[in-house]
Amino acid sequence: MQDVLGTDVQGAGDAQTTAARLRAICDEVSDRFYERADVVRTLVVALLAGQHSLVLGPPGTAKSEIARELTGRVEGAAYWEILLSKFTAPTRMFGPVDVAALARGEYRQVYEGRATTAHVAFIDEIFKCSTAALNETLGYLNERIYHPESGGEPIRCPLIGAITASNELPTGEDTAAIYDRLLVRIEVGYLADPSNFAALVRSAVSRPAAPVRTTVELAALQEAVTGAVPAVDVPDAVVDAVCLLRAALRRKELVASDRRWRQAVGLLQASAYLDGRPAVAETDLTVLTHVLWDSPAQRPTVEREVLHLVNPDAKEALDLADALDELEAQLDAMAGQSREALSDWVIKKAHNKLATAGKRLEQLRAEAAGAGRSTAAIDRVTGRQRAVRARVLTEALGMDASMVQDRL
Repeated sequence: MQDVLGTDVQGAGDAQTTAARLRAICDEVSDRFYERADVVRTLVVALLAGQHSLVLGPPGTAKSEIARELTGRVEGAAYWEILLSKFTAPTRMFGPVDVAALARGEYRQVYEGRATTAHVAFIDEIFKCSTAALNETLGYLNERIYHPESGGEPIRCPLIGAITASNELPTGEDTAAIYDRLLVRIEVGYLADPSNFAALVRSAVSRPAAPVRTTVELAALQEAVTGAVPAVDVPDAVVDAVCLLRAALRRKELVASDRRWRQAVGLLQASAYLDGRPAVAETDLTVLTHVLWDSPAQRPTVEREVLHLVNPDAKEALDLADALDELEAQLDAMAGQSREALSDWVIKKAHNKLATAGKRLEQLRAEAAGAGRSTAAIDRVTGRQRAVRARVLTEALGMDASMVQDRL
């Protein structure tokens, strides 16, 4: 990336260089983790907005790896990571007691290397936060402060943003308070495309060349968060679109708090900044698909309402996605049937539906790109079409997964 971004240490005020570096980081991390491009970009947008995010999904979906890879790209930043349990004491998170000082009759905590001094943080199993640490964790996330065990003035923490992860949603009122403070919520699942899974398996035994590793200076990131991102213009048309979206969601009985809506504006500005634009556009509203739901069951409804508002191509793309889901459900229902029966189903139903969906998605993408509209939703559905087609080729027709990529 040196020929594009330069080799000199960037100045904190060079907003364009910082945005370019962050885009490069998104690309590099997305290349490493299959089917995670939207996850990576959304986490970076949340960090730029100075907000906290939750990555929600089953074990083994690269939640921790992605978080570490991203947070490790901030040069000069103090990093803190912890795996919480019901028995995690506040002092383990924010600063253990200085035993040597205690022997001298002094009560003092050691803050270095703990949450108290971190610029970026990764908190795994966030909803297993102990009752003892709950209030301090809320204060840390909300106000970036910590109240020392010995009392006195609260400590101001330099935290820019935290990435948190969990395998499950909170079940109690106490941890629900933490959930409410995580503005961005991203679902992840296991790889859907068999060809990507085959590539993942091959990567376990291959010896790839050292990847390009773009970084961004802490001072540059801080300047972006406190200066460049808040300076991004929010046109009246975008404000009107947000109001329309709120009304549409309320008709679906999906109500987000006023605080959440207000904080979401920063995400819109961060999205525009990351793309190198001086003003928010309606396409930036797509980030709200990760903000305005409480349970995963609500996410598809939120996504549909957001994309309908943002992109006139989205309705047909989402309808095609529904058809693909139905096709995949049929494939699941045919598990255990003979190869002849599966082949007959492919010939009579699956092949034509997949081919038609693929061609129409290509047309929709060309139309959207030609009109200057975002193709993100169409690209996501295209990825879904490729994943379902790969499953049909491998599971119904018995094709080797390592050969599927060449046929997609």
